[in-house]
Amino acid sequence: MRLKSLLVFIHLLFVLLTVHAQTKITGKIIDENAKSLNGATVIVKKDSTASVLAYAISENSGDFSLNVNSEGDSLILKISYIGYEPFKKIIKNENQHLQVNLKPSSESLREVIVESKMLEQRGDTLSFSVDAFKGKEDRVIADVLKKIPGIEIMPNGQIEYQGEPIQKYYIEGLDLLEGRYNLANENLNVDAVSKVEILENHQPIKVLDSLEFSERASLNIKLKKDVTLSGTAEAGLGASPLLWKAKVTPMIFTKDQQAIITYQANNTGNDLSREINDFSFNSFGSSYTIDQQNWVSLLNIPEPPFSEERWLDNNAHLGSVNFLTRIGKDYQLKTNISYLNDSQLQEGSRQTSYFTPNDTIAISEVTRNNFYINKLTGKLTLEKNVEKDYLKNQLEFKGFWNSERGNLQNLENTVFQRVNSPFKAIKNTLDLLKPIGKQLITFNSNTGFKQTEEELVVNPGQFPDILNNNENYDQLNQLVNSSEFFTDNSAGFTKALGQFTITPKIGFSFQNQQLNSRIRTNGILEDSNFRNQLDLFNNEVYFKNAIRFKTEDEIWNLRLSTPLTFKNIKVEEYGNDRESVERLLFEPSLYLSKKLSASWETSISGNLNYNFGEINRIYPGYIISNYRNIQRYDAPISERQSQNYSYSLSFRKPLSQLFATLSYRFSKTRSNLLFSSTIADNGSIILNSIAQDNFSNSHNLSLTASKYVSDLKSTLKINGSYSLISAERILNEIVTEVENQNLKAELSIDSEIFEWLSANYDGSFNFYGTALDNTKFQQIKNHQHFLSFYIFLADNQYLDIAGEYYGNSITEVDENYFLNLGYQYTFGKSGIDLNVSWNNILNTEQYINVSSSDFSYIQNTYRLRPSQILASLKFSF
Repeated sequence: MRLKSLLVFIHLLFVLLTVHAQTKITGKIIDENAKSLNGATVIVKKDSTASVLAYAISENSGDFSLNVNSEGDSLILKISYIGYEPFKKIIKNENQHLQVNLKPSSESLREVIVESKMLEQRGDTLSFSVDAFKGKEDRVIADVLKKIPGIEIMPNGQIEYQGEPIQKYYIEGLDLLEGRYNLANENLNVDAVSKVEILENHQPIKVLDSLEFSERASLNIKLKKDVTLSGTAEAGLGASPLLWKAKVTPMIFTKDQQAIITYQANNTGNDLSREINDFSFNSFGSSYTIDQQNWVSLLNIPEPPFSEERWLDNNAHLGSVNFLTRIGKDYQLKTNISYLNDSQLQEGSRQTSYFTPNDTIAISEVTRNNFYINKLTGKLTLEKNVEKDYLKNQLEFKGFWNSERGNLQNLENTVFQRVNSPFKAIKNTLDLLKPIGKQLITFNSNTGFKQTEEELVVNPGQFPDILNNNENYDQLNQLVNSSEFFTDNSAGFTKALGQFTITPKIGFSFQNQQLNSRIRTNGILEDSNFRNQLDLFNNEVYFKNAIRFKTEDEIWNLRLSTPLTFKNIKVEEYGNDRESVERLLFEPSLYLSKKLSASWETSISGNLNYNFGEINRIYPGYIISNYRNIQRYDAPISERQSQNYSYSLSFRKPLSQLFATLSYRFSKTRSNLLFSSTIADNGSIILNSIAQDNFSNSHNLSLTASKYVSDLKSTLKINGSYSLISAERILNEIVTEVENQNLKAELSIDSEIFEWLSANYDGSFNFYGTALDNTKFQQIKNHQHFLSFYIFLADNQYLDIAGEYYGNSITEVDENYFLNLGYQYTFGKSGIDLNVSWNNILNTEQYINVSSSDFSYIQNTYRLRPSQILASLKFSF
């Protein structure tokens, strides 16, 4: 029945396409030498005073195409191109093809003023001038990206365009960093960059460019020189306590080679792991990764909502080598290797309030945790990406040797904790696309292995009510060994049939996950209720077919996927079969977009998918995840069915530098397992699951908008979101409807007020609300404001004055203030900056933040870095 309804829906869509009457006007624009003109602006109006009916930009071939909805008998066609006389003609309102010859402008200018354009548009490419947005205080390309309308940089460094993450970060069209673009973003000298290009609807695989459309954007950095040597070097010393920092990041970019090498170290609170965050996309959709899953951890305080340099007590070292070279004409070889060594101290306290249907349980804890981080990661990539062939083989590896130590004081006693979590993983991915005849043959393979051995030691021992024969004891040891092997392989073809493209694919995947865990109390092994020895086998055979439709004018885009999967899941416990699941799954998805005009575009999407529990949701023996959380899932294999729907409406007027996106997402999920949390008076939680169908719903509404106001030399950005999530839980043996609301609003203004003064403001408001069975508990309101002024005393020196304010609605100390002062002097044209900064002038010693989870409020208090002064020399080249 669902399939029949879906086919009827698709039929109605195509009926709408065919009955929508439009006048189609095509043409070719050439100069006096019959040379095609790329980037000419074409507009059609009803008359000389009416608004624009249609808008287009000529392609490389000089061709343009647009559709007009008008009842009049005639139209006005206008074409303009820099350096040529404007073209204007009255044409009939009928389908037609035109050839337009533009004549060079004959106007003689006595004085020519060359002025850098802020923005140019050529087809789906927006080109922003870096010099037009760059302020005197900006040193690296990230400083400028923050000012460009439509672009957002998230706290972790991820770049978004119109509310969606970019899929590629190119430098001169080459993807050197394979997703770890923070290294370039935070270190590439802004003076070496000429333009930032946004490639809208970018298809990164060239052989698919005319076959499969993409709704995501990519970013390309254009350099000023064909051969560019750039980078940064910095050294600094400070006091209270002794502070130091060092960085050297040379870069070279040529036509055939690119390289970024860095060594960085500091104890000033700068989190170096941010520079190697990986934001890469999987182009072919395999869900298997080699990310680490942590089974045990210290009970720690989450990161506060401001710069880590305010609170992070660290001693960090980072080395990274990234190199790209062309092999022959078509191949690229890339090497990306990074090593991070960091020790961090975290001191603070947390007060947690758990809400249950009958009571509110409050606990207080003071923590002092040490984290020792050692991470080696790397990728070796061979890629061929040309118009008629695609090959990419990537070998990725990870090795972590992390440990944690902590002391915790609660109302009862002092708890000592220790965690060791070594991890190793390797994965190879091969993607091959090659034309054979009139179709494109595809082959994809993703194979990997990962293993972790974790141990949690807690003194004194916890959970005496269920461990050690209900007697107090000295030490608890939780050991967890887990491993996973997976392989996912598929083959298919892509073929164009007129305006349709079909992509059938057949494949199989195999996954084996193993879990061995045990608990010892005072060195004695606990009984089978506290041990696990599991094997999970997940086998799939699938047939995936995708149909894509795109009109010639690219106004309509449709993608329909109809994957059919046979899934076999088997669980073995202590070598014996425990249970198995066999399912034939149909998981359709639909995406439809339409360009309403040159500025407006809308899209809808929907999908149905199934998720079956992995090994972290099926183990019957208890595992202690931290000193006061113990859980098991002694229930059937979990099965979740999710329906997801979304709608978006976007507006972009590049020449006016105005961008906005409104989106709504709804998800409805059915699960066969209901989670039960038993919360004791001391805050310890025992988590179980029972076999019972239950539902959860999620609503999310978001708005992003940005505008550059040239008269005020200001960039204005607004973000807002509202989410509502409801789900069933069992809290202290009572079935409860848990509802969480979150409202967030953000405002950012970056302005050059005068030539000698610029300012930046960032503010946000957050509202959190929790309700159990429609009974509302205390609501949380957080707001924060950041205001900075750059006062340019001369062309080579400026003062930076920054103030921060944080407030919340429920703590006794509900306000926090910070004040920073900086001075920078540039030595002539040497490119050397002397920077002196005084952070936390008010010597604010702690910060209080309030957050919310499913059925609790958590008040976190952070010990902050003291007032400190740091002087550094920075060289950009």
